[in-house]
Amino acid sequence: MPDGPDEGSAAGTQAHADPESAARAICLRLLTMAPKTRAQLAEALRKRDVPEEAAEAVLSRFSELGLINDEAFAEAWVDSRHHGRGLAKRALAAELRHRGVDSDTVNEAVERLDPDQEAETARRLVERKLASTRSLDPQVRTRRLAGMLARKGYPSGLAFRVIREALEQEGIEMEEDFPDS
Repeated sequence: MPDGPDEGSAAGTQAHADPESAARAICLRLLTMAPKTRAQLAEALRKRDVPEEAAEAVLSRFSELGLINDEAFAEAWVDSRHHGRGLAKRALAAELRHRGVDSDTVNEAVERLDPDQEAETARRLVERKLASTRSLDPQVRTRRLAGMLARKGYPSGLAFRVIREALEQEGIEMEEDFPDS
């Protein structure tokens, strides 16, 4: 799907005559598909050869109107991806940075996640995966579960603590050969 005005559309024919109209059309189309950060919209405008002054004028106006709000985007992203995919602060921060959200906004958004909430999400992830590993050696299970949590951005200390708790609930005593906290 193109990220700007269709050739022959009003916005497409005005692209050369009025770069701000073209920029508005591109941004509106992108924003109707899904929320976007200011950086994502700026990149789309750059790819469509919208002059920098026109792009900046439209992005500033859209920010004033609240159509672009990186803080709200970051908060919604953290809530959605933590609850939906079980991602931890580190993975969420990386995703937001990749989308062009500035560091202060990223930090504010991920710090809203309570450490207890993050630990509880890790427990739920381990619980879901535990049954499919029952036939395996405890060390193999631990490695697989730790790998799954690491890919979702959980620190190793938290991951191993949660895994140890889950395996001990099954009656499996773990050796203390992996990091704690």
